[in-house]
Amino acid sequence: MNGDPTPLPERFSAWDRRRAGWGGAIYRGRALPGPDDLVLMSNDYLALGSAPEVLQAQVDSLLRHGNGLMMSGAFTGDDDPRQALEQRFAELMRAPAAMLCQSGWAANVGLIQAVAPAGSPVYADVTAHMSLWAGIQAAGALARPFPHNDLEYLERLIGRHGPGLIAVDALYSVTGDLCPLAELVAVAERTGCEVVADESHTLGVLGPQGAGLTAALGLTERVAYRTVSLAKAFAGRAGLIACSRRAADFLPFHAYPAIFSSTLLPHDLAGLAAVLNRILTADDRRERLLRQSAALRAGLTAVGYSIAPSESWIVPLQPGTEQRISLLQHLLDGEGVFGAPFIPPAVGNNRCVHRLSVHSELTDRDLDRVLDACARVRDKAGVQDWKSTRRMCAATPTET
Repeated sequence: MNGDPTPLPERFSAWDRRRAGWGGAIYRGRALPGPDDLVLMSNDYLALGSAPEVLQAQVDSLLRHGNGLMMSGAFTGDDDPRQALEQRFAELMRAPAAMLCQSGWAANVGLIQAVAPAGSPVYADVTAHMSLWAGIQAAGALARPFPHNDLEYLERLIGRHGPGLIAVDALYSVTGDLCPLAELVAVAERTGCEVVADESHTLGVLGPQGAGLTAALGLTERVAYRTVSLAKAFAGRAGLIACSRRAADFLPFHAYPAIFSSTLLPHDLAGLAAVLNRILTADDRRERLLRQSAALRAGLTAVGYSIAPSESWIVPLQPGTEQRISLLQHLLDGEGVFGAPFIPPAVGNNRCVHRLSVHSELTDRDLDRVLDACARVRDKAGVQDWKSTRRMCAATPTET
């Protein structure tokens, strides 16, 4: 997380050379999906972002309230509708309290900046979301990285440096594998640490009524802080911190993103409330998502792709280099299957991933199209030459 000392003109030139080496567009200049193409880039896992009642709730709010009050959330009073929505999220997550934030990034940065004492250790999985690392830096805490999901190493590290926070993702957004959260919580309790679990990719999907991985494992009273980007299954623009009542009263006046950013807009709150209504009764969508995700993982493995360690609706194709990801993306785009490319700094060097994100409304026919496309481009993409990236991002914290 330290800044790059290289002069800016040199960094601009290095970026130009890097893009020229891709052999084609990865982001800007990429072909746009057509109406019949399959778009597997979105994190809207339950496909609720365009639900008519969600859109109508936002429209009604805009017409009634406009953009609301343009001021910091620290100044809002007891009649702020945000507080009622926070209570609903706390009930969903089986938490004493919850605090809405401007984004998942703001939730992680603000939480750690506010609760980690300067100079204290924060133990973070090397593939934890970059916002957790930014929070450690903002707090002036000491980052103590541990290898991905390696709890024996973590416990030895805590033995050397003493108790502190442990920061992990519940579900890792590039590799698609789960944190061994129950075992990690046991380590935390043995060593006097508190856990921060980012549930961005699990809230709405796992657990009773979509309450998340922590609730699914019965750990709600043993994980001190849960953070969320609501731009995934909740298809909105906000973040969330689930925590104790005391922490929720403290954070709005001590977390810098909460103090120095404008509060959430009324139509954002209305949209989130409408999505929450749907998620509470969306067991059918959750079941389809799990079923279709398992089918895609099995099908890709059968046609020769290594998607390990994924065990979720996040399915990584792992070409490794930027040149290979550019080729793979171009080939799959040409087949009408649009995934999301991840290159440094979102992943480690030569650990590039083309991520396919499953959603609940993908049909069996859609999955057949994806698998047929992947089979057709396999040899042209040189899949047989891809090196294993099972231990992805070995030294670099990751994205979104």
